[in-house]
Amino acid sequence: MKWTDSLIKLASYEVEVLQKRLSEVVDRRIQAEMRLVMLEAEGESEAQHARRHPEAARYHTAFVEGLRARKAIAQGEIDRIRLEEAGARDVLAVAFEEQKSTNRWLKAIVLIA
Repeated sequence: MKWTDSLIKLASYEVEVLQKRLSEVVDRRIQAEMRLVMLEAEGESEAQHARRHPEAARYHTAFVEGLRARKAIAQGEIDRIRLEEAGARDVLAVAFEEQKSTNRWLKAIVLIA
């Protein structure tokens, strides 16, 4: 294998690693968003239950306060993951540009040699 092939393979490997990292971050964001959706569904279900059963309505206010706190935590996690995702996308874009530049540079060297 020529040294140019090794450099191209190394640049490609870096991009693949960054793509995998981005994919993992996106998966975590989707899971966090699903947890938030489940919390919202749980809140709606509990509200319906409280409307049908007066004895449950007495505890509904405390449930809503707890649910609000859990949703705020879930939303905070989503926001944090979105920032991480944006950073991962930026790093991947830079790596793609570096890969293209490296490939052009190596092709020019091969043509000269």
